[in-house]
Amino acid sequence: MTATPAEIIAALRALDSCAISDALDTLGLPGAVTALSPMWPVGSVVAGRVRTVTAAPKAAAGPATHIATPLVAISETDDVVVIDNHGRTDVSCWGGLLAEAATQRGVAGVIVDGACRDVQESEALSLPLFARQAVPVSARGRIVQQAMDERIQIAGVSVASFDYVIADVNGVVFIAADHAARVIELAQRIAQREALMADAVRSGRDVSEVMHDSQFPTVTAE
Repeated sequence: MTATPAEIIAALRALDSCAISDALDTLGLPGAVTALSPMWPVGSVVAGRVRTVTAAPKAAAGPATHIATPLVAISETDDVVVIDNHGRTDVSCWGGLLAEAATQRGVAGVIVDGACRDVQESEALSLPLFARQAVPVSARGRIVQQAMDERIQIAGVSVASFDYVIADVNGVVFIAADHAARVIELAQRIAQREALMADAVRSGRDVSEVMHDSQFPTVTAE
């Protein structure tokens, strides 16, 4: 399957993070992270292209780049801002003003390997926000932006700008750009199998029978 980024994102939004995670498992690929959760009750699937930011402690006095501001200023519709703050939960690296700016640019969501704040403002803007937790502590004077659009680690998963991500109530899953089409095709077959299994249970069939591979064979990569 050859697809444009817009087609890939549309296909992801028709799936969920569980189907994509299962497809990655079947292919022996990494991508699912287990440490991040939605900060407010996001009701829909979030999908888009990754744009990365690396945070670091403020090392010295003087001017410094506020986390994510240069990236948000150039972000495009369907971009997802992904911030690597190395899992720190003692200080926020995303807040309300950034959420306002990101919404103006059409950002599809924000993922923080660390903490965020002003969750109520992101919710009011309908900007999906995933993180380890929320804290009230400001980034000012504590952490700054070190880099953007460079390869980062999010909860142990290697992620690069222009990879893809899907996130929902179940969690966050990244898909390397060069594997996206194959992963989506497999996830679509997995989702179709599970829909048929659910129909069988609703029709009255015993769940132990339905769950047996002889009735609904496991989807494979071939």
